[in-house]
Amino acid sequence: MPAGTHEFEYTLGKQFFTDMESSDIRDANVAVKLVVDHKGDTYALSFKFDGEVTLLCDRCLDDLILPIDTDYHILVKYGDDYRDDNDDILEIPESDAYLNIAYMMYDTVSLAIPIKHVHPMGKCNRAMSALLRKHRTAAANDEDAALQEELIDEMDSMDAQDTETGSTDPRWDKLKDLKENN
Repeated sequence: MPAGTHEFEYTLGKQFFTDMESSDIRDANVAVKLVVDHKGDTYALSFKFDGEVTLLCDRCLDDLILPIDTDYHILVKYGDDYRDDNDDILEIPESDAYLNIAYMMYDTVSLAIPIKHVHPMGKCNRAMSALLRKHRTAAANDEDAALQEELIDEMDSMDAQDTETGSTDPRWDKLKDLKENN
């Protein structure tokens, strides 16, 4: 690549994310503008991502369209070996004649997606939300009752062990002395 500034444009669609083996992104339309500033042995890469991806909502399992608007900047330079231990600088061997930026683009879009994929409040599928609420309430009641029983049984067994052995932790004895003195 000759020295100077070069601009490239890409569109990341469903096939791109399928090829990258992304199971979360069901569809996409993300425009990528890449500006490469080549000076000597260094290449300053500036990516600008703008578009949207379609994911499954974690709450209602309907499609969730999420906007993507992010930037990524990295400096690429030649060196003895491949090194990516610095977030801002990528070193590639001088024998490499090209750089595959597909993984940079994929990682940048993936990191722009929040961990929780949920619609804004009130926008989820109402039928699924009602069903989830119904099962969550029933499960919570059953789990709470079972947990309470388990804790009571555990506390009873601890009390029985303490009375059988008659020994306590000396640290607790010191705390009890402080309580009695007050």
